[in-house]
This record gives sequence, structure tokens and C-alpha cells, in this order.
Amino acid sequence: MQSRYTWWLLIIGLLLVVAGWFAWPTNTQFSIPLGETSIQRDISVREGLDLKGGLQVLLEAEDCSTANAEAMQATKGIIENRVNGLGVAEPVVQLSGSCRIVVELPGLTNPEQALSLLKQTGLLEFVDTGSQSLTEGTVIQTDFGSGSGGTTPAATTAPVATVTTDPAATAAPTAVPTAVPTGPIYHTIMTGADLRSAAVNTSPGGGIVVAFELTDKGKEIFAQHTTENVGSFLTIVLDKHVISSPSINSAITGGSGVIQGRFTIEEANALAINLRYGSLPVALHIAESRTVGATLGEDSVRKSVIAGAIGLATVALFMILYYRLPGVLAVLALLLYATITFALFKFIPVTLTLPGIAGFILSVGVAVDANILIFERMKEELRSGKKLNSAVDEGFRRAWTSIRDSNISTLITCGILFWFGSQFGASIVKGFAFTLALGVAVSLFTAIIVTRTLLHAVLDNIDFSERHSWFGI
Repeated sequence: MQSRYTWWLLIIGLLLVVAGWFAWPTNTQFSIPLGETSIQRDISVREGLDLKGGLQVLLEAEDCSTANAEAMQATKGIIENRVNGLGVAEPVVQLSGSCRIVVELPGLTNPEQALSLLKQTGLLEFVDTGSQSLTEGTVIQTDFGSGSGGTTPAATTAPVATVTTDPAATAAPTAVPTAVPTGPIYHTIMTGADLRSAAVNTSPGGGIVVAFELTDKGKEIFAQHTTENVGSFLTIVLDKHVISSPSINSAITGGSGVIQGRFTIEEANALAINLRYGSLPVALHIAESRTVGATLGEDSVRKSVIAGAIGLATVALFMILYYRLPGVLAVLALLLYATITFALFKFIPVTLTLPGIAGFILSVGVAVDANILIFERMKEELRSGKKLNSAVDEGFRRAWTSIRDSNISTLITCGILFWFGSQFGASIVKGFAFTLALGVAVSLFTAIIVTRTLLHAVLDNIDFSERHSWFGI
């Protein structure tokens, strides 16, 4: 066997072992030890709403004329933060058109809680945390609406941001609390209702700052508090979740100020958006909600597996009967293709939906189509009198341009479908497009590299020069 095919055979064998481990149904965790720590990744199969069951909600702006792109994007971010707090695996929150948001919550067991959470108005608070700076993501309890005073918490960590001078700043929160925690109760100085505007700006020294302006009522409250509490921390909280904890370095009596720190432009923008849109910037109502039963999902999975098995068996039988030895090797390459693709689904991860499974099954046909083109070209070369090894190489060479062009066309179509799904909130279209594109990419490897390597592994060790019938001739 030629040296390069020997190396390819070893690589393919290693790839099969690795992909097989990832694809094995009972393997759900992947871990790489790194000294005292390790990299861990969940590689369990992710099922979408139509397979796992759950809740789908369509939120629509009360007035679409006020729903500009920035406001809708900020609203989507706040909705995502709330949804994350439900503890739902693989939730989907995406814009649909200019004034709609689609929310999918697979496996949700309490739809009423989700609907209540999605409808409520976000609460932005400026909280007195005394001499302590709280880290981003900390869930706290405040006295807003209770009339009680705050207490001083135990020490936490280093400062996160400052008003008018240094330490570091952070960006938007990643989750919403599902329950009010026990612990210290902090005093709310004012809420987002007292904030007029916030924007990213630059300081005279060239640093990035977040400038804010207060209402007349907010100006009065802020002036009194900052005058009396220079050196203390005024923590900014969204839905009881800390997003920044700047210190008060001087009294702010003019109704405006800046939050200054070691910001990146992305962090500053995220903080400014949270300050501007602590409450939902666009009033939403639930236009439609739909509960998908888990029984329907289980039935869909069962039927999809049966359909896939029948399709794969039919294709394998045809390839073996019509192309003989190359057909057998193509089926082996097809099994490797399926193993690699499913392993990638678990590792990326890809949330499997019914259309996504359909895209995967369709890509099996694309993989077989490439082999058919190669084998038909190879048979033409054998009929013209060429030697077997030459006929194999020439068949791959002549088929390559057709395979390349057809697969590129399919990938372009997948890209258009994925863009369409992203723009209009059609997650089922996105799932179909992504799984089909991934399958096409893997099929190129298995058809061009794997099948060719297996053919040479056989032909370089067994003489089939007088046995053309083994190649369907």
C-alpha cells in the first residue's frame, strides 16, 4: 500500500475510535485533566421542543411603531436573562420579524411560571451596599417595596467598577434568580424609573466610560445619597441580579455622572443598555402560546429512528448489489460518516429537532450520491481498458468537479435557509439548514478520502485485475 494511504488509514481508524466514543449513547460527559483543574463538557444529546416537549411562546410588541431594532434586541436580551433563570435546558429566544420574539422552552414543567415571568416588567435598582462591592452575577435581596432598611453584608470580593474613578467594571448578567435568596437585605436608593438616559462615552484621558443622566427626582435623590456616602459602593441591580458595583468617589449633584473603570467597548455597551432598558424597552403581550406534549416528541423520535434505519438499510443494500466491492466499502464509509456526524451533534452541541433529523437523513443521500458519481466514472474507465488502480484514481479525479459543484450549491442553499430562519425566527428552518450543511461537509470527507483510502487498502493487497465483476461490470 502506498505510504500516504497507510497514513490515511491510521488517521481514519483513530477518528473512528474518537467519534465512536463521543457518539456512544451512554457517554454524556467529556473531561480533559489539566493539572489541578480539568476541562469538562456536557456531550449529552440535546433535544428540541418538538422532540422533548415543552412550551413555545410568541411575544409581540403592543405598538410595533416603537419597536426599533435596538429596543427589540435589548428586550430579547432581558427575556433571555429571565428564561435562563427557569433552569430550562437549551432554551431558544430569537427575534421574529421587526416586533416579535419567539421563546421555546423544552422540557418545561411549569408553563404558568414561565408565562408570568415573561410578562413582568424588569426592575432596575440602585442599591446601597455600604463598604462592600458585589461581584457581577450575585443574586441579592433588597427592600424595594417593603419599607424596611438595609443591612451591611459580609465581605465579598474586590471592586467591580467606580463612579468617576477606577476599579474594574463588568457587563450584563447571565441569569435571573428563580427564588429570593436568604441573607442580607440591601437598601434600594432609587430605581430605573429615575434614570433618563445612559450612553457609552470617552473620558478626557481617552478611557471608555458610561455616562448617565437622571430625572429631576433622581437628581435630588442621587445628590443627597452621594454627598453622604462618598467612598461607599452603589450597586446596580437588574431583577435582583448584580450587573455592576461602582464606588462613589465624589458627590454627584448635577443630575449626571459617569461610571468609569477598565471597560472594553462591549462591556460598556452592555452596561449602558441595561441602564437604559432595565425595564422592558418595548411593551409586550403574549400573542400565542403552545404546549407540546412529551409523548408527541417520543413518538416523533421513534418514527424518525425507524425511518432513518430503513433508509440506511435500503441505500446500503442497493450499493452492495449494484457496485459490489466498492459498494461494500462505501457502506463502511457511510457508517463512519454517520458516527462522525452524530459525534459532532453532541460535541458542538446541536439541539436536535424533527427538521434537524430530516436534514441529517437527507445528507445521507448526499453522501451516497458522491459515491455513485465516483463509481460510475470508475466503471467507465474500466470499460475503456484502463488498469484497476488507474481506473480508481481517474474515477475520483473526473467525479470531483461534479461533487464539488453540487455540494457547494447545497451549502449556499443551507446558508440562505439559515439566514432566513435567523431573520424570521424560524428555528425549525435553522435546524434543518445547519444539520444538512454539517452532514454535507462530513460527507465530502468520507466520500473523497475514506472511500478512496479503503479502496486502495484492498486493491494494493489483493489482485482484482481479472475480477471486474467484483466492481459491477
